[in-house]
Amino acid sequence: MSLKHAVLAALLEGEASGYDLAKIFDVSVANFWAATPQQLYRELDRLSAAGLITARVVEQERRPNKRMFSLTPEGRRDLDSFTSVAPRPTAVRDELMVQVQACDGGDTEAVRGFVARHMEASRDKLARYGRLREWLLGGRDEETYLREADRVGPYLTLLRGRLMEEENLRWGERVLAVLDARIAAGRGGSGVTRTPTLR
Repeated sequence: MSLKHAVLAALLEGEASGYDLAKIFDVSVANFWAATPQQLYRELDRLSAAGLITARVVEQERRPNKRMFSLTPEGRRDLDSFTSVAPRPTAVRDELMVQVQACDGGDTEAVRGFVARHMEASRDKLARYGRLREWLLGGRDEETYLREADRVGPYLTLLRGRLMEEENLRWGERVLAVLDARIAAGRGGSGVTRTPTLR
């Protein structure tokens, strides 16, 4: 999958500016596809040149003009073709997992700190996802929404993101319990204590 299809899928919500799309990616797409604003703007230019989206300029007083993007019929056909092809298996590359794998021969206390921070990030995401869920439901219960909403894709991807973060917390709690017990028993890896550094 490329960023192209993530952008096209986001534009199913309707016309949006590059700034709007950056917010969509930050809030509702971040649980399955990450992109910086710079990457989004470059991709929008490519999609526009390819005829998959169209752009119109909106003049604004006291602010720079902005471009509003929307799907073209060709863009919708491309997205339709994409949804009919079986996805490749996801390749996982998780630096934290490598650190946990190596914690017995390294700095167990530092790894413990990284896991705790990872859990805090999961809690923050769950809070954001909860706000997005309430906004999507708009006062309806989940079953009513899923039965009546024009589009359910954003809710289903949000559900996946919530479940992943909830599982991250369950895993993190287990890891912390195990590492805490090993540290208390004097089995904390190399025993070298360093200040954790985050990039």
